Amino acid sequence: MSAKNDRRSFLSKLTVGTTAVLTWPFSGVTRSGIVNDQKSVDVNPIKNIKPLGFNWETPNPFLFCVHHDDQFPQGNENMGPDKELLKGRDIGNDFIIKDGFRMYHGTKVPGFPGHPHRGFETITLVREGLIDHADSLGAAGRYGFGDVQWMTAGEGVQHSEMFPLINEEKENPLELFQIWLNLPRKSKMVKPHFKMMWKEDQSKYSARDENGNKIKAEVIAGKLGDVEAPAPPPDSWAADKNNHVGVWNIVLNPNAKWTLPKAPKGVNRTVYFYVGKSITVAGKEVPRYHSIEVEPDVDLPIINHDHVSRILVLQGRPIDEPVIQYGPFVMNSKEEIQQAFKDYQQTQFGGWPWPRRDQIHDRNEGRFAIHADGRKEVKG
Repeated sequence: MSAKNDRRSFLSKLTVGTTAVLTWPFSGVTRSGIVNDQKSVDVNPIKNIKPLGFNWETPNPFLFCVHHDDQFPQGNENMGPDKELLKGRDIGNDFIIKDGFRMYHGTKVPGFPGHPHRGFETITLVREGLIDHADSLGAAGRYGFGDVQWMTAGEGVQHSEMFPLINEEKENPLELFQIWLNLPRKSKMVKPHFKMMWKEDQSKYSARDENGNKIKAEVIAGKLGDVEAPAPPPDSWAADKNNHVGVWNIVLNPNAKWTLPKAPKGVNRTVYFYVGKSITVAGKEVPRYHSIEVEPDVDLPIINHDHVSRILVLQGRPIDEPVIQYGPFVMNSKEEIQQAFKDYQQTQFGGWPWPRRDQIHDRNEGRFAIHADGRKEVKG
């Protein structure tokens, strides 16, 4: 992902003009989905292999994915790092790892204070740690440790995503993915919506290979094998099953052999290998922290080595429309981007009903969500 689309520049771009940027032989498999070493086919499904950075390149209909992996220290009385650890940082725009973590746009608590979005969706998968959410619709929440939040920005919403350092006696590691999924023209200006997919309620895939090695996955969107994800927000590109949107976070036990089932032709599919040492994909050894762009309509054999590996799979039918992105707004034309800036300047997308832009919740609060209609979910 180029610097012009870098997540670190979201807030700074709001103060700039509205000039838009145009973005536009291996083992066979059995029907059970397990690699069969005795068969071979003559199709090479691998299109491209690339090293991963902070921002991950993603295929249409996705806009990008960011992998946050911070070893935050013990929290002080304000749920932020000790002041001594803030010295030497570019506070307010701190994206360089120092002492194992970044502050991002936070000044006292790490994270992303209130900022606007229009025209797309954010899908936030938290593997470890907690996020405090607040938005311009009055919704709020705290989620993490396997939870997923799926937010449709639609016509416009402000939200904050802060990373409170809850623990005072031990470190506060945080690992999450934030994925941006585009919206088609017909849905760019729908009402904002956010949905929680709590870890207790998620769809889980599980299989074992012929040697009993386990494969498991969180099925966030789409269908993997016989396991189907919970329904996405109603206006999402993923809501139409014909778009074959898939978001799957997969864990391969040591020496596991597994096959990613094929998808229809015309779907974009990328495999992101982010934890482990190396895996063999369709006969090609791939080192950790690389993406593998693959042909969708071919079964994809994956062989893990003597360690636990984790991969994220993103797939979907592309949205066949122009993509104009400028900072936090993603529309179909330069004029629509300019209108988004004007609307935000005039309405603030509903204003900010919270006492602080970097809103955090009580240290003793557990996992919860308060929706814009007042409905409350409590998970503890």
